[in-house]
Amino acid sequence: MPELPEVEALAHHLREHAVGRTVTRVDVASPSVLKTFSPQWTILHGQEVVGAGRHGKHLDLMVADPDGAGAVHLVIHLARAGWLRWSDSLSPVPPKPGRGPLALRVHLSASRAGGDKSDAGPGFDLTEAGTKKGLAVWIVRDPREVAGIARLGPDALEVDRERLGKLFAGRTERLKTALTDQSLIAGIGNAYSDEIMHTAKLSPYATPGKLPGEALDRLAAAMHDVLTAAVDRSVGQDAARLKGEKRSGLRVHGRAGLPCPVCGDTVREISFADKSFQYCPTCQTGGKPLADRRLSRLLK
Repeated sequence: MPELPEVEALAHHLREHAVGRTVTRVDVASPSVLKTFSPQWTILHGQEVVGAGRHGKHLDLMVADPDGAGAVHLVIHLARAGWLRWSDSLSPVPPKPGRGPLALRVHLSASRAGGDKSDAGPGFDLTEAGTKKGLAVWIVRDPREVAGIARLGPDALEVDRERLGKLFAGRTERLKTALTDQSLIAGIGNAYSDEIMHTAKLSPYATPGKLPGEALDRLAAAMHDVLTAAVDRSVGQDAARLKGEKRSGLRVHGRAGLPCPVCGDTVREISFADKSFQYCPTCQTGGKPLADRRLSRLLK
């Protein structure tokens, strides 16, 4: 699933390449991707793109409101297998509904001055692989109309040591669960939580509210360092043109059975029904493997 670094890279690309252009047409290839019905997607036609940003793992393309009241927001959640693919020259032929992974296509003017609507200008596709569909698009005048955004906690890149301590005070769930709870901290998912805990040398099963000060220091520093490096790496890969291989920059996530790049121990995995996470016993759990079952605890 695209997380904070990848979504930030996509927002960066849109700021660089879409802002200042006009939306000439929106093609909806999969109507089920739209989660709002008013205003309709046609409100974007003929309007200038004025910005692009991110709310946690939600991407936000801002388009001028034809009523002159602020902006209309095209909010996108890429879910597990969705992606935004940019093209410098989109085909003007409307896509056939229900064919392939394409869900929605946004056509933009050939020039930032507007351009001829008949031109094959740039734009982007929203695609989703696989049969389990989770890609979602909202068209709203306020991003907080999207329930997933309204409940977000502070952005992970804005959480410093002091704030982290306050957020974790009294929390009794596992650290892995807390880091991926979007209502607590926004933007961190399965992959980067693994990386952050490994960098901070903390067990996925640690209790957030019982972490000593020194552990919170390491965790806050790891959050900042891991996410910042991943954003820089994702932006450098020009993510909107070619989906980068996130795994290439990761040390433990997705590397079960391989040696830990820090200590050489074998990276272990905990599997659940629909996901898994990875960790290094030597770096994170005092050399003790975690039992691979839903009610896991440190093996005695």
